[in-house]
Order: sequence, then C-alpha cells, then structure tokens
Amino acid sequence: MDFYILLGLERGATVSDIKRAYKRLARRFHPDINPGDRMAAAQFRQIAEAYETLSDPDRRRRYDAAGGRTSDQDSVTYGFEGFDFSVSVSGASAPTFGDLFADVISQRETRRHEGTPVRGADLHQTLELAFDEAMQGGTRAVTVTRQEHCRSCKGTGRLHTAETRCGQCQGSGVMKSTRGHMVFSRPCGACDGSGRKRQMKCPTCNGQQFETRSEHLNVAFPAGLADGSRIRVPGKGHVGRGGGENGDLYITVHVKPHPTFRREGDDLHVVVPLAIHEAALGAKIDVPAFGGTARLRVPPGTQSGQRFRLHERGVVSSRDGRRGDLIVEIKLVLPKLLDERSKELLREFGKINKESVREENR
Repeated sequence: MDFYILLGLERGATVSDIKRAYKRLARRFHPDINPGDRMAAAQFRQIAEAYETLSDPDRRRRYDAAGGRTSDQDSVTYGFEGFDFSVSVSGASAPTFGDLFADVISQRETRRHEGTPVRGADLHQTLELAFDEAMQGGTRAVTVTRQEHCRSCKGTGRLHTAETRCGQCQGSGVMKSTRGHMVFSRPCGACDGSGRKRQMKCPTCNGQQFETRSEHLNVAFPAGLADGSRIRVPGKGHVGRGGGENGDLYITVHVKPHPTFRREGDDLHVVVPLAIHEAALGAKIDVPAFGGTARLRVPPGTQSGQRFRLHERGVVSSRDGRRGDLIVEIKLVLPKLLDERSKELLREFGKINKESVREENR
C-alpha cells in the first residue's frame, strides 16, 4: 500500500499536510469510534504506520528511495488504545502530542511511586537538666506528639464496606478526560478500575493513613552529659509511609550552670579561698569536689591564682567512661582585722618581708 495514497496526499506534501491528513483519518478509523470493527482497526494501524514513516525525514527519504516499499525493520505498529478522536479542537489552544503523553507518563510515575517506602520524619525536642543530674545520669519522662498509623484502618487509609457501584465512574471502571482532539481514558482511581467499591475512606484519618497521638517515654541519659549534647531515641519520630521505617527522636540537652563548679570538657574547675598564713606556710585543706570533698596539699609560698590538678576527680565522660580532673584555683583572702594585736603582727610581718617581696616581683 502506497502511504501517500493511503493518506490522500501528493508526494510533495509538507509535514503539516501529513499531520492534518493523519488527524482526519485517525478520527474516522480509530477503534474507539468503531468498536468491534476489525477492518477499521487494521486500516487505523496502516494509517498510523504511514504517518510515522512520512513524518520522519530519514524514514521518508528511505521510503521514497525504495520506491514506496517498506522493510520489516521499518514496519512499526502503533496502538492508541484509550484515546477517542471524536472531539475536535482547533486553534492555538489545542494541546500537542507532547502534552498528552507527558500527562500519561506523569500518571504512570505517580502509580509507580505510590508503594515506595518513605522513611518518617525525625522529631526534635529539648530537655533541661540540673548540673547534678547531668553528671550522674538517669532517666527523665518526656511527652512526644507524633504521627502514627491510624488505629481505625491500621494505616491503610480505607475501611471495608458492603460492595456498591462506584459513584466516580458510575460503575464503568473508566474515567475520561478531554485533551485536544482526544479523550483520554484511564482506570478509575476510586475503584481501581473495577467499577465496584468495596472500601471507603477512613473517617478517622480522612484516608491519610496516620493520626497524631501523644506518647509518654522514659528516656535514659548517660552520666557526664555536657550542655548541647544530643540523645537519639530510635524509631520514635513520625511513622514511615508505604512500609518505610519510622523517623528518630532527637533530644538536645541543656544543662543548668552550677554555683560552685565550672565545666571545661571533662574537667571541673573550682575556686578555693586561702588565708595568707596558709599560703605562706603551706597547709592541707579540704576542697569541694563533685559528690563530696577532696584533700589538697598547698605548698608554702602558694600565690593567688595558682592552680592545682587533682586527677580523676572531674566528670565521667559520656563517650568513653573516663573521668576528667578537678582543677583547683587558689584565691588569697585577706583576714578581717578585729584587734590591735593582729594589726601589729601584720606590720611586723610587712617590715620583715618588705624588701624580699619587691625583689621577687622586679
């Protein structure tokens, strides 16, 4: 069959002439317009092959060079099931074939991703701890508001009901929408193309498959947490979709400052007052340590601001369990002079040590 004669064209026909002829004949012989007519279906396939051959410059050139003969390699059968060419739209507003097939591909991609597992979103909260709590570790009750599978429909979004005719497609199982010269038919999404409805949208979650609920958790935290640390509670974030895993709960810890200790890493720092005679002569004193006191030997001649390190009297690390140190800073404190005897002794002390103090600080 000569493709030019089949489309009613001259051999010098332009691409626009070929497209117009194809649309005219396709609306006439399309199987949707001629249901059950095998002759019309066969004619339509020939028309489609003629159009695809003559609208492609390379294939048209080979077809013309072969004297109007087609090889098996070039012979292609194109089906347009699901399209109705009975609607005619003309003008600049008429959609192109690209518009039509982009819509088809989009629908297929949507169906393909509907069952893809999606991980639930993570949740974030803050928790304030006293200094002693953070150093010792323990548990704390927290309340989490999260999305979970709907209990009414068990996360399906639908409930089983008595079978009825689908009201969306009126029992046909097919939904049609007009796109230019064609009416695109697709399976009804409400009944999955069956025309019958055996389920209804879950009224509890409105078909969303999840509902928001609050849950009380006892969260354990290790000893030695620093301000700004994060605790991860696996699986206590929002529920996953399509069988995806739940998100996690992340708790950021804020530690209140201590009136005596200052923390740097895993070390604790404390400032201890020292009398002049203790600094000058040396002494053994008790200093504050976390959970009690520690004994510190102060050597003679200790200066204000001097620091001493007590090993493994600091914070237990939340990472490796090692204990930091206690850093003791000395602060000399002048005595309150309550009588003349004390003043006289200090004057005498000053006369004796006046020159030595100035010499040491030159």
